[in-house]
Amino acid sequence: MLCAEAIGALDALNTATVDYTRTRQQLGQPIARFQVLQHRMVEMLIHAEQARSLTYLAAMRYSSEDADECRRAISAAKVRVAQAARFVGQQAVQLHGGMGVTNEVAAAHLFKRLAIIEATLGDVDHHLARFAALPGFVSTEV
Repeated sequence: MLCAEAIGALDALNTATVDYTRTRQQLGQPIARFQVLQHRMVEMLIHAEQARSLTYLAAMRYSSEDADECRRAISAAKVRVAQAARFVGQQAVQLHGGMGVTNEVAAAHLFKRLAIIEATLGDVDHHLARFAALPGFVSTEV
């Protein structure tokens, strides 16, 4: 459920960031027209979509007969959601400029909530270790 909540926050953060960059003017034009910022916003969307896909997978595997398969999917989703939360949140704050850290815009609240979700019920390191400890994990390290 935390992963699903995070997906909603990621979507809201992406929408708020795109809306802000369409209204914020720099050099006589909206900053959303700058190609480098468009690329950053596309990366934000990709991170959110990858997190969404693994969250869907975890939801489907939740009722699996195989407990290890369920744990693996949940840990994978938690890791990807946490990574996406950090990336999207940091990018949104930067794209909002100084306003991104004030309580006057939704981006600051969403980023704080994503930070809490990231740490709740195990952080990235915990879930990576859990994923690697489950049967069936094959390391590619030499």
